[in-house]
Amino acid sequence: MERLPVEVIGNILSRLGAARDVLIASATCRKWREAWKYHLHALTFNSNDWPVYHDLTTTKLEIIITQTIFQTNALQRLSIIMDHVDEFSAAPVIAWLMYTRDTLRQLHYNVTTTPNINILEKCSRHKLEVLRLAHNTITGVEPTYQKFPCLRLLALSYVIISALDLSLLLTACPKIEVLTLVSLDVVMSDPQATMELSSNSLKDIYVEAISLDKFILEADSLEKLHLKDCTLEVFELVCKGSLKLLRIDDVSVIHLDIGESAENLEVVDVGNFTIMWAKFHHMISKSSKLRRLRLWGVVFDDDDEIVEIETISACFPLLSHLSLSYDLREAALQYGLQGSFQLENIVVLELGWTVITDLFSHWVAGLLERCTILRKLVIYGIVSETKTPEECHALANFSSFMIKLMRKYPDVEVQFIYE
Repeated sequence: MERLPVEVIGNILSRLGAARDVLIASATCRKWREAWKYHLHALTFNSNDWPVYHDLTTTKLEIIITQTIFQTNALQRLSIIMDHVDEFSAAPVIAWLMYTRDTLRQLHYNVTTTPNINILEKCSRHKLEVLRLAHNTITGVEPTYQKFPCLRLLALSYVIISALDLSLLLTACPKIEVLTLVSLDVVMSDPQATMELSSNSLKDIYVEAISLDKFILEADSLEKLHLKDCTLEVFELVCKGSLKLLRIDDVSVIHLDIGESAENLEVVDVGNFTIMWAKFHHMISKSSKLRRLRLWGVVFDDDDEIVEIETISACFPLLSHLSLSYDLREAALQYGLQGSFQLENIVVLELGWTVITDLFSHWVAGLLERCTILRKLVIYGIVSETKTPEECHALANFSSFMIKLMRKYPDVEVQFIYE
């Protein structure tokens, strides 16, 4: 250990991350203390790492963090995640940011400050590449002054910000590739809650627990779009066909439009979502490169609508992973599986039920017939704790049916997952 270069020791300490562990390790000898001071790159203060944090007063915590940070000279990654702390005083937080901003590449900060401070002003015009901010307020964004020339990832959670300031913030990040927005309190300047965001560099966006009347996203390079637990009247995406992944999970939206962005889609994952199948299928029908399609817990806007598997087969010839779970009706067998089509490239088939019926059994059999190179079948089901005799009988019949059916497909791995 004595022969290790001080730079290597600094990398070892940086991998420890947790401030308490780093402090203990750096006390080993003079050389390790030197590495701590000049070559430590990462430091994390997380209330989950050390129970004693919960017993300290806020003032004592601020002193410990200040003393620890001020003993370093080369911090690149700083995380302050104190879930049990209601708020820090503004003065020490400003001191931490001013002391580290010349070298800092990544900042994760989730504590409210009193009074509120402009973290963007303290961190802009430097080398910051990752900014994860939670439980703070962002106001008065000035993109001409508060520039983030190196920022590639921005994550805002439980942040109060106006739609205009968020739009201006994206403008100030010319290299941003990943944007995460969770439970934002979006302040609107007009009665209609409209948010318009634009970025030429954005590749990946995740939006969770946001309610808006209208959300317009213009991102020519976007590859991944994930909406979760959102309530939107209108969502419009404008991009140039770069989208590869579309994931919609438990979203309420009246009008969904991804324009001409579907041509290169490889993954479509829709769960707990009310859809008009004809309109949704038309939206993704040009996705000839689609490899994974998941329609799980979807509800059809029209009771007479069905998912035509033949149409899926024709439009998505490269599809290898198909997951389907929705309320079945007789029409699903009569029309959804009609024709002599084959699902030639499906290797994984996932099927689910909420209520077990004979109809589900025949649906499984019909799909298996058409998957010529299937390697794995996964059946998901919901079984109530207090089962009626009818439910027990239906489950027993289904089990017997599957045993007989799978004898015809000895090369297919079968897995049952019940909740």
